[in-house]
Amino acid sequence: MMATVGSVAELPRFPVKSMQGEQLQEVTVTERGILGDRAYALIDAETGKVASAKSVKLFPNLLACRAAFAQPPRAGREMPPVRVDLPNGGSVTSDSRDIDRALSAHFRRDIRLARVAPDDFTIDQYHPDVEGADPGGNRDTIVAQKLGAALFAALGMESPVPAGAFFDVFPLSVMTTSTLVRLNELRPQSRFEQRRFRMNIIVRTERPGFVENGWVGHQLGLGDGTRIKVSLLDPRCVMTTLAQEDLPQDTDVLRTLARHNRMQVGDLGQFPCAGVYAVVAAPGTVRTGDTVTTA
Repeated sequence: MMATVGSVAELPRFPVKSMQGEQLQEVTVTERGILGDRAYALIDAETGKVASAKSVKLFPNLLACRAAFAQPPRAGREMPPVRVDLPNGGSVTSDSRDIDRALSAHFRRDIRLARVAPDDFTIDQYHPDVEGADPGGNRDTIVAQKLGAALFAALGMESPVPAGAFFDVFPLSVMTTSTLVRLNELRPQSRFEQRRFRMNIIVRTERPGFVENGWVGHQLGLGDGTRIKVSLLDPRCVMTTLAQEDLPQDTDVLRTLARHNRMQVGDLGQFPCAGVYAVVAAPGTVRTGDTVTTA
């Protein structure tokens, strides 16, 4: 039996990995996640690694860039060009001959915009000096981290994302407004806004606390027929602490999660968590205001 848990509050989409994205009123959910989400990413030509805002020393201003599609993507068709707005006021589109040159000049590294992740999808991830943030004990150090299908291959597990996709772990991520409210209660000096967490779906909920912690293993119904299966709690990292737009850099965002919602994630250890990962059980269209149910 399905029980109503809330409604869809926001539908962010991020056409280019680690850049600012778009706020939408309606999205197409395919078997591979929200159509157009993380469709592109930057590749560092020198290292072959995917550029990420988690690589705070190499790409400190990646989050200052914004990406949006020139036209809405459509299922079954070639992905449309994406426009990248740079913090210096310039912009460039992915179908321009100058795209890689402009991005390389901005980041002062040899960069190319890609549609397909490398087989050995790896980023350089900075682990801040926060107790309990990493079960491996890494603090104030950079670690080469496999992601996407490469991560699951290294773990000897079936991947929930296809090879070539730029998703970190799963094709969908969901967070409730209850979690944001609770975090702001726990540390009102910080600003816990959904922008810090870069989720696909924000669900407006009334129950207090970290509501989605109890959704793992359950299905969520979104609107008239879209269904997703919640697979795992979402471990958080340095990304949540970074400055973006008017949000300041704030390591206490991650520190608060480590103190108040440090949870066991599969067999991988205990992580500071906020939100959940999911896979698509039944594709469809999702709109803001749609009812969200669970079973």
